[in-house]
Amino acid sequence: MTIMSFLDERAVTTDLKVPNQSKEEIIQALVQLLVAAGAIKEKDVARLVQILLKRESLGSTGIGQGVAIPHGKCDCVKDLVAAFGVCRSGIAFDSLDGEPVHLFFLLVAPEDSAGPHLKALARISRLLKDKHFRDTLKNAKDEKTLVRIIREEDERRH
Repeated sequence: MTIMSFLDERAVTTDLKVPNQSKEEIIQALVQLLVAAGAIKEKDVARLVQILLKRESLGSTGIGQGVAIPHGKCDCVKDLVAAFGVCRSGIAFDSLDGEPVHLFFLLVAPEDSAGPHLKALARISRLLKDKHFRDTLKNAKDEKTLVRIIREEDERRH
């Protein structure tokens, strides 16, 4: 499984906007990337944001080293979908290491999906353990470069 098999390149940004620095705001911005990519419908946004915030309330998805992988299951998708955003300033996300988060991977899986969802989480976590990869993503100048970096890392570590 490659990241680009579930990450639509239209759901990627190098400039996540979070004026109030809140979890809800960052999740809302990531969900809007999925809307822009056509992966979910606008009418499902509020419900999906609630599902993701409920998951966060069980324990932060900020895994440390500047990375968070908010995720959840929703009947608003038929296949596993993802969005990826870079927040240059970094935000407090209750990470395991207490550090601000700069890299956000949002995963949304269908209600009845377990395997692909878990494989995707494992794949993302494994690739993002690499400091050079994290730094390269954080410093990407635009979305096209971000997608190229992810695609190259996917191929290199497949």
